[in-house]
Amino acid sequence: MPRVCHFSGASTSSGWICKYRGKAKYLGGVGIKTTSRKKRTFMPNLQNVTTMIDGTPTRIKASTRAIKEGLVVKPIKRKYAYTRRLKAGELV
Repeated sequence: MPRVCHFSGASTSSGWICKYRGKAKYLGGVGIKTTSRKKRTFMPNLQNVTTMIDGTPTRIKASTRAIKEGLVVKPIKRKYAYTRRLKAGELV
């Protein structure tokens, strides 16, 4: 399973680690210089959650931002809550 949010599509992105030395000009120095640049990755904060997709509980990866925004609809924790609807044929 890829490291991608099911709702927002947030995935791993890349960037740079920059190291500097020197004193800033506004502090009286000659300016800061870049001494090294290395690649790095930014990982999204993904959580495995159980959510209702098409009426069935499904485990997916969702970002914490999607969970906070209310995009994840969690199922009822007690299984017997669905039994009446299953007998009536609503949930199928």
